[in-house]
Amino acid sequence: MTIGELAAEQQRITFLHDRLAREQAAARAELDAALQDGDEQRWHREVAVRTLSAQVSRLSVAAENLCFGRIDTTDDRVYVGRVGLFDTERDYEPLLTDWRAPAARPFYTATAANPEGVTRRRHFRTRGSRLEGFHDDELQLTSKALIDALNAPRSATMRDIVATIQAEQDEVIRLPHRGVLVIEGGPGTGKTAVALHRVAYLLYAQRERLSRQGVLVVGPNAGFLRYIGEVLPSLGETDVVFATPGELFPGVRTDLEDTPELQALKGGLSAVDLLVEAVADRQELPVEPVPVELEDVTVPLTAAIAGQARERARAAGLRHNEAQPVFHRALVDALVAPALDLIGEDWPELAADVRRELAGHPDVRRAVTGLWPVLTPRQLLADLYAGRCSALGHPELRRADPHAWTVSDVPLLDEAAELLGSDGEAERRAAAERRRAVEYAQGVLHVIDTDQAMHEDELRAVDLVDAEWLADRHTAADHRVLAERAAADREWTYGHIVVDEAQELSEMDWRVLARRGPNRSMTIVGDLAQRQAEAGARDWRKVLDPLARGRWQHRRLTVNYRTPAEIMAYAAGALAEVDPDAVAPTSVRHGEPPLEVTGADPWSFRPATGTFAVISPAGPLTPRAAKGLEFDTVVVVDPERMTPAERYVALTRATRRLVVVRT
Repeated sequence: MTIGELAAEQQRITFLHDRLAREQAAARAELDAALQDGDEQRWHREVAVRTLSAQVSRLSVAAENLCFGRIDTTDDRVYVGRVGLFDTERDYEPLLTDWRAPAARPFYTATAANPEGVTRRRHFRTRGSRLEGFHDDELQLTSKALIDALNAPRSATMRDIVATIQAEQDEVIRLPHRGVLVIEGGPGTGKTAVALHRVAYLLYAQRERLSRQGVLVVGPNAGFLRYIGEVLPSLGETDVVFATPGELFPGVRTDLEDTPELQALKGGLSAVDLLVEAVADRQELPVEPVPVELEDVTVPLTAAIAGQARERARAAGLRHNEAQPVFHRALVDALVAPALDLIGEDWPELAADVRRELAGHPDVRRAVTGLWPVLTPRQLLADLYAGRCSALGHPELRRADPHAWTVSDVPLLDEAAELLGSDGEAERRAAAERRRAVEYAQGVLHVIDTDQAMHEDELRAVDLVDAEWLADRHTAADHRVLAERAAADREWTYGHIVVDEAQELSEMDWRVLARRGPNRSMTIVGDLAQRQAEAGARDWRKVLDPLARGRWQHRRLTVNYRTPAEIMAYAAGALAEVDPDAVAPTSVRHGEPPLEVTGADPWSFRPATGTFAVISPAGPLTPRAAKGLEFDTVVVVDPERMTPAERYVALTRATRRLVVVRT
């Protein structure tokens, strides 16, 4: 690297940042104009505002590390960066190529064995618009740029790895498969980063579809999601919902864990049968006859009559709440004959009168509410955990606080919502809001219509519009971004779903994800050797064949970019306990061997620089909470008190130094 080359590249990067700033200013000016344009049709204006807002956001986040590389061929030079920039005065000649564009592919895939026409690959190190240096890659897998990046201290959030994605990873990122893709790899193989960059690539390649539906990223815990949360926004992608398994049911956010035994019970498919039984248990029969006092006689609503109505309602094939009106009608029909017997008359007009009286009778309505109640998922499960579980043969589900939701309850709540159907509350709120809007519009039109200042021959608003139209015109638009709308809507279906640490998900968790992604476009990331959950996956085929038979593929990453070989060798014993046939990924880095001590203070090993963590069975950072995270120095306390899978996870979180404390 010469001073002249550094100055020339600095000039280029300064030029690109200036061009980006101009595009940002132009986009903001267009957005301001669109916001102030009162003449444009409303829907045109809203589309323009939404499009320009997204463009401003995309350009704003691109400024950091805007241009990170360059590839030279025998007849061309391509600068690679976060977004595409073009010279509008020269037939849109590319000034900076978006990293997801086909022209940028050799930046990731070219190797010494297969250079793909590339004669030089240059990696830039920048801070804002300032170029701090660059390195010309010799097109080898363990290039200096890669090793330098991997040896750098960890940051609080996952570092951007766009510039260091290697050929093995890039092949997975750009795989054209449209179904479920399983990316499996041991510690340090970059599987999470690969999955997230695959999402960014899909958002680029399938932008129209995914920008309408969004992407769901499911991670094991909130700390992990904070860790990776900056990766996609830094690439300019904002149509993404991040959630843990404890947040996949709107209104519930929990990280409480059940015992392993309860996790197994709630996570298996037998839980579906249990919920079906719980719903059926709420479709009750009266213990004693319920008197229905008609005008002339009192009709006893017996268990036999209610049983007839219940069978008819169940036979309708509707969900529980939606079948309540069927039960009501069936109950009325079943009561007509005994009522006529008590009256002692039976002629058509009388039967019709009795049916009408029964249909609106408060005693019948109360009986319907009691015998076939409208339920919410929370009510169903809370009642189950409060005691009804014992009658269904599962007393172990009983707990002191039936509303203290655990992570394993979330898929049960979602399943219950499927079985129960709508409770009508959302529809009632919408109808009430609509009525208020129409009443307000009617008041406005009345004032206009009776305005004495207006001549009777003048054309009035009431001559052109009615209250219904005016209410529609002034209904507040939903200005929430896609991620906010999707996260609040249980029935939202995503264009693509990413699941990290997927080996921890239960069969019931997968049913939730299948509902959120009916098109089965998913990227699944995991390592079966690191499974800790009792109800987690042990075989990808068993998990995915029911979900997407014939539409899933498996790819394995074999190169460990993060964990030094000495640490992986130390963790090999734990891996062998998990699975004697498992093969650890091959480390490309070497470092210092792990240090074993007895009875020492873990904090005494805290380094002056870099990230640091203490992982122990009792926490605060447990092996489960540490999944997917990485630190410069890791102290593992009492590994003997961990399961083999927990021990394997804990021992492979360090990127530089591992200390094992045995107390």
